[in-house]
Amino acid sequence: MKREHHNPQTLPDWSGMFSQLVVTEQNGLKFVHISGQVGVDQTKKLVGDGSLRAQTRQALVNLQAALDSVGVSVQDVVKLIIYVVDYEYEQARIIREELRAVFPPQKLPALSLLGVAALAEKHFLIEIDAEVIAAASV
Repeated sequence: MKREHHNPQTLPDWSGMFSQLVVTEQNGLKFVHISGQVGVDQTKKLVGDGSLRAQTRQALVNLQAALDSVGVSVQDVVKLIIYVVDYEYEQARIIREELRAVFPPQKLPALSLLGVAALAEKHFLIEIDAEVIAAASV
């Protein structure tokens, strides 16, 4: 099985702790495991301090950059796991609206939405992991 670790320059550099993406290929399929994307830009500057909407939007921008870096698209995403600090049901509307701005409504990925006490850094409100399955490159 082919396995590659990626840390694209279009994403924040966390390479001292983890790879942004791990791509495996087997039996004509490409599996992309994308580490949790948060509301920071590529220089690790927080976007939207205190704003779940702004941080969700930036995490999705980062997710798109991760997908682009290995030649796959949002239509290839099969599962999202979203972690939200101190989650309250009313926040689902904000997350749903931001997801629908990115993912085709008829082809939404599977989703787990989890409330957590904290994330890796104090001001992070949301983190989005993604799993992708696509045709392997020839």
